Amino acid sequence: KRQRQIAETVKRHFSTVLQQEGSYIYGAQVLVTITNVKMTPDLAEAKIYLSVYNTENKQAVILQMEAEHFRLRKAFSARIRKHVRRIPKIQFFLDDTLDEMYRLNKLFDNLNENNQLGASEKEE
Repeated sequence: KRQRQIAETVKRHFSTVLQQEGSYIYGAQVLVTITNVKMTPDLAEAKIYLSVYNTENKQAVILQMEAEHFRLRKAFSARIRKHVRRIPKIQFFLDDTLDEMYRLNKLFDNLNENNQLGASEKEE
């Protein structure tokens, strides 16, 4: 239960940090959202899963954020200091589940259009 509470706190405060610092790090056109935060059982590390939109090279955005890790952690620490005993280390991961979902939906739509899902050609 405590892990979930801290994860929600991390998500809320780090999203504010992304709003403030994000355009400096990866530009104003790119949109980055936090999809999930997982805390280790000892609450020492936060794994932050991010979805990246409006760019072709999503991994490059994650690498830019890792390069600016100190700046992000400093801003994050200032916001979360009052809410936790120990400020967790943060790690960034690309969450591409939405991209995969869109890709699969498109594939199923194409199969439906070409009538290849096993439905009979003529239903009588």
